[in-house]
Amino acid sequence: MTNKIMNEIRKIDNLADLNALTTFVQNCKTNLGKTTIKVGSKVNIVQKTKKTAGVVTKVMVKKALVETTAPNTIHQFYRVPLAMLELI
Repeated sequence: MTNKIMNEIRKIDNLADLNALTTFVQNCKTNLGKTTIKVGSKVNIVQKTKKTAGVVTKVMVKKALVETTAPNTIHQFYRVPLAMLELI
């Protein structure tokens, strides 16, 4: 199924349509995060080159407050977009 979707996306030849698709996918990721991520969930903050483990302490409309649990460091809190979180 993923290959079929990717092939259809490759057929798009208009930048405006690709931008609209990007916005749609981002909104879908946010909505999925809202339904699956709860306070106390163990998550990874996904960045381009690394993943940071943490625990959700508060869920807001489009972001979550995440306490990182990096070893040998003080606990830090970050406001992270729900689209950047994945459950562990």
